[in-house]
Amino acid sequence: MRWVDEDEDTAPTSPKKDGSGQKGQRIAKLLARAGVASRREVERMITAGRIAIDGKVLDTPATILESLHGVTVDGKTVGTPLPTKLFGFHKPPGMLTTEHDPKGRKTIYDHLEAHTKEPLPRLMPVGRLDYNTEGLLLMTNDGEFKRQLELPSTGVERSYRARAFGEVSQQQLEDLFDGIEIEGIRYGPIQANLERRTGHNQWIEMTLTEGKNREIRRVLEHLGLKVNRLIRTRYGPFKLDELPKGDIVEIRAYDVVQFRKTLGKKK
Repeated sequence: MRWVDEDEDTAPTSPKKDGSGQKGQRIAKLLARAGVASRREVERMITAGRIAIDGKVLDTPATILESLHGVTVDGKTVGTPLPTKLFGFHKPPGMLTTEHDPKGRKTIYDHLEAHTKEPLPRLMPVGRLDYNTEGLLLMTNDGEFKRQLELPSTGVERSYRARAFGEVSQQQLEDLFDGIEIEGIRYGPIQANLERRTGHNQWIEMTLTEGKNREIRRVLEHLGLKVNRLIRTRYGPFKLDELPKGDIVEIRAYDVVQFRKTLGKKK
C-alpha cells in the first residue's frame, strides 16, 4: 500500500470571519481540513518548528489565513484539501492506533502498509482502540470531521461487545445508565445489557457516547469483572457487520453526507 499525496497546487480557502470580524481561519483548522493532522497535532507540529509560511517558520498556532498558499510542512507544500472520505477498518487485536511506536510495536499503519494493495489517502483514526481492543475503527482524511466525530458534545454513539470474567447482574448494568464516578472520574450514561453467559464469562453489550480512555474496561473492572475481549461493533450509524478482520473499506460518500447532516442537528 502507498499513501496518496494531495496535489501540490493550492487553492484559496473560502474566507470566514472569527469573533473579531477578521477574515480567514486559524492555520490549525485549515491544515486539519487538508488532512495534515488533527488540530491538536498541528499545534504540536508548530511548536516543533515543522510548519512554515513562505519559508518562515511559524511560531504560533493563532495565525489566521485565508488559504494554505505558501504553507509547508517539513518543507513540503501543502496540497488542496481533498473531498472528505471515511473508511471503516476492522482492527485486529495486538496493534496500536498510532502512526509510530518508540517501542517498535505493530501499529495499524504497519498493517495497512503490508496488507492493502489499493492506494489510500492519508488517513487519521477517529478516536482510538486500545492495543488489545478489536473491531470497527473509522478513519478519515479530514481532520475537522475527525474532531467532530470525537467530541462528546456531538453525542455520537459507540457500541461494544465485551467478554468479561466474573459475575454481574442485569440490574448492576442497568444502573450504569445513570452514569458512574470511579476514582474521581465521572463517566456519563452507558446502556449495558447482559447478552449471554459462557461458563464464568459474561458477554455484555454496551453503548456510550463519551469514549473516555479505557472507559469500558474501567467501568466493568469497577463492577468486579475482568475484560478479556473487547470488540467495537458500531460507531454512529456505521457497523462492523461482516467486514473481515484486518480489512478496510471506504464508506459511500452519500452515507457520509447524510450522517454529517445529522451531526449538525445534535446539541
